[in-house]
Amino acid sequence: MIAAAAMTSLLAACGSDGVPVTETNPGDGFNPTAVAFMSDVHFENIYGDLKNPNFAGIPTRDGKNATIRTMYAELTSTRLFNENYFAFRGALDDAYGKGLRLVALPGDISDDAQPINIDGIADILHEYQAKGMRFFIAPGNHDPNEPFDNDEAGKNDFLTRDGKEQKIYATGAAACKAKDPAVVCTNQLMEQGYEKLLTKLADFGYMPNQNDVYWETPFSKYADGKYSYAAATAAADLGKRQFEICAEGEGGSYKAAGEARLGKSYTRCGNIIDASYLVEPVKGIWLLALDANVHVPNAKFDPANPASFKGYDGAGDAGWNKVQTHKIHQMEWIKSVTERAKAQGKQLMAFSHYPTMDFYANQTGAMKAVFKPGAFQVSRMPDASTTAALAATGLPLHMGGHMHFNGTNDYKDAAGNYLVNVQSPSLAVFGAAYKIVSYQSKDQIDVQTVALNSVPRYNELFPLYQAEYDYLQGSVAAADIAKRWNRGILDTKSYGEFTRTYFGELSRLRFMGDYWPCEMKEAAMSLDARQMLILSQLQTRVTLAQLKDNPGVLPLTAACAAKGTAAEGGVAASQLTADWAAATAKAEQIAAAANLKLADFAKISAYEFYGDFHRTVYAGELALRDMGAERVAQYKVLMGAFPAAPAAIVKIGDLPSDQNPVHVLFQNQFKQVFAILKGLGSGKPSDHFTIDLKARTLGNASSGGLSFN
Repeated sequence: MIAAAAMTSLLAACGSDGVPVTETNPGDGFNPTAVAFMSDVHFENIYGDLKNPNFAGIPTRDGKNATIRTMYAELTSTRLFNENYFAFRGALDDAYGKGLRLVALPGDISDDAQPINIDGIADILHEYQAKGMRFFIAPGNHDPNEPFDNDEAGKNDFLTRDGKEQKIYATGAAACKAKDPAVVCTNQLMEQGYEKLLTKLADFGYMPNQNDVYWETPFSKYADGKYSYAAATAAADLGKRQFEICAEGEGGSYKAAGEARLGKSYTRCGNIIDASYLVEPVKGIWLLALDANVHVPNAKFDPANPASFKGYDGAGDAGWNKVQTHKIHQMEWIKSVTERAKAQGKQLMAFSHYPTMDFYANQTGAMKAVFKPGAFQVSRMPDASTTAALAATGLPLHMGGHMHFNGTNDYKDAAGNYLVNVQSPSLAVFGAAYKIVSYQSKDQIDVQTVALNSVPRYNELFPLYQAEYDYLQGSVAAADIAKRWNRGILDTKSYGEFTRTYFGELSRLRFMGDYWPCEMKEAAMSLDARQMLILSQLQTRVTLAQLKDNPGVLPLTAACAAKGTAAEGGVAASQLTADWAAATAKAEQIAAAANLKLADFAKISAYEFYGDFHRTVYAGELALRDMGAERVAQYKVLMGAFPAAPAAIVKIGDLPSDQNPVHVLFQNQFKQVFAILKGLGSGKPSDHFTIDLKARTLGNASSGGLSFN
C-alpha cells in the first residue's frame, strides 16, 4: 500500500495574481486498494448524435458536430455542461497515471440520464475499463431524474452556429406532439428511469462481475450463506431489487407498523428499484454503493399506472432525511453490512449521492439567519437525527456528492460510534477535484484531494461561444441583453482559471439575486474591500435617506429600505464626509497593524469579493489557495474589524428603515457574512487529511496551506 507521504496529490490552482500554485506528487506506483471518488461528473456528450436531421449540431474545424449548450446556460447553472467532457477524461487520465484502478462515481454521472449522454459516458468507461480500471456507480438525482422513463423532457438552450438558442425535446413533449417548427424532437433527450439505466450501466457495479470477490444487494439471500457468481447474477435481477414506497413511508413488511404510528392507512403505493449494492472488487475492500434517491409518490400518482414518471417527486431535496422513513430496509442493510465488515476485517468505504451531515462547515444556522429563505439550498441539509441514525449503524466513512463542493465533517455519539462524511467536489465547478481514499491500517484512512487545474482541450469549444457572444452583443432584445456575459472567460489559460471565471459570472448572474437580500446585494456588488474596511469603522448619524444628498462618499443608496420619518435634531448629509475621513484613518491603522496597506484592499473589487465568497462556499479551504496569501490576510483583517456588538437594524415591517445611520446595516449584516466566510474557509481538514477511527479524530496532513484562523 502506498504510504501517505508518497501519495501527496497534485493540487493546483491560480493565486490571486494568476500564478499557478502547484504541489506535485512524484511518480506513484500501481495501488490496487486505493479508490478514486469522482462525483457529479454531469457528463454531456458534446459530440453525440441527436439523431434528428433538423439539428446535427455545430460543425467544428476537425469535422465533428458539437451538440452543446450555450455559455449563458453554463454561467447560470451550478454546474458546467460542456467542458466536463474534457474534465472527466482529464481526471481519468490523471488517476490512471497515479496507479489508481478503482473509481467510484457517487451519482449525477450525466446531465439528466438522456440516452445520448448515458451512451456517451458508457463508451468512455468501457474505454478505460479496457485499460484495467473498474468503475462503480451510485445513482444521483439526475440519473435518474424520475424512477421511470420521461419522454416529455428536453432543454431550451442548445447552441446554434449563429449563436442563438435551440429547443430540443423528447418526442412526448407537448411541443413535439403539436409539431412546433421551432422545436427539434428526438428521444435522445428523454430522461431514462432505473430499468434502462441499470441495464445500460450494468458493467459498472450495478451487476456482478466474475472478477468480484463478492457482490450483493439489500435483497440478496444466498443459500447457506455461500456466494457464487451464478447466485449473485440471479439476485441481481431487477425484479428482485424492488420495494414498495408509499406517500407516507416504506410499505411492504414495514407498512403495518408505519400505519399504526400514523394512525391511518398508507396511500399512493408503488414499487420502484433500489439500485444499492455491495461489492468486493479486490480482496479486503468493500465498496458500499448506496441508492439514497427517494422518489415519494405525489398527488399525480395513478394506481392504475404506477409506472408513470409524473406520479413521483424528484429526489434532489429528499436525501438521507427521507431514507429514514421511506427506505427503512436500506438502513437495516447498512447496519448489517457494517457489522459484517468489522467481523470479517474488511476495509469499508460507503458512498452515495447525498451528504449525511452538515455540509456547510457547521455554518448552516448562520447562513439561514443572514441570507434569503432557502438560499444556498439549505433545504437539502440532513437533520441532526438523520446523522445520528446513520452513525448508529456503525458506518465509519461515507463519501458524498450532490452539493458540488469540497468539505469534511464528522460525528461521534455516546455509544462510541464515529462517522466521517467527505464531500467529493464536482468535476464541473470551481474547485473541480476528485478524492483518493486508502486505508493505511485497520483504523487509519488517508484522504487526498486532486485538483483539476490543467485539463487538455478544455478550451476546444471557445470559438463556438464567440458566435453566441457576438449575437448577444448585437441584439437589442431585452431578453438577450440580460444574457450578456463577460467575454474574458474565453481568454482564460487553464481549466482552473476557466472555472474561477465561471464562478464569478455565476455569482453575478444568479447567486446575488437568488441568495442575497436587496440591501446586502447592493453593498456586496458596489463596495470594494477598502470601502468595506472603512465602513466597518464608520460611526455617523447621517442616515441612508441622506445618501442622495452626499453621493460622492460611498456607492450606496436607500433603494432597498422602507421610507421612514426623519427624527428631529439630525445632522446634515455633508457630515458624512468628515465621518468617512475619520473612519478611513482608523482603517489605515488596522491595516498597518497587520503589515498591510489600506490602498491595496481596493484590489479586491466587489466582483472579486462576492466571487470569493461563493467560491469558498463550494471549495472550502481549496478556495484559499486560489486567493493567495495577501488576499487571505486582507480578509482576516476584515473578519476582525467589526464592532463586537453592532447597532441593531431598525425595521419597518420586514424592510430596514431608511432612517438607519449609514453604517448600521453593513456592520450588522457583514459582520455575520465575514464570520460565515471564516467558518467556510476554516472548517475541518478537506484537502489532504487522515481519519483515525480508533481515536475518532481527523488529522490535517496538508503542508503550507492557507487559513483564516
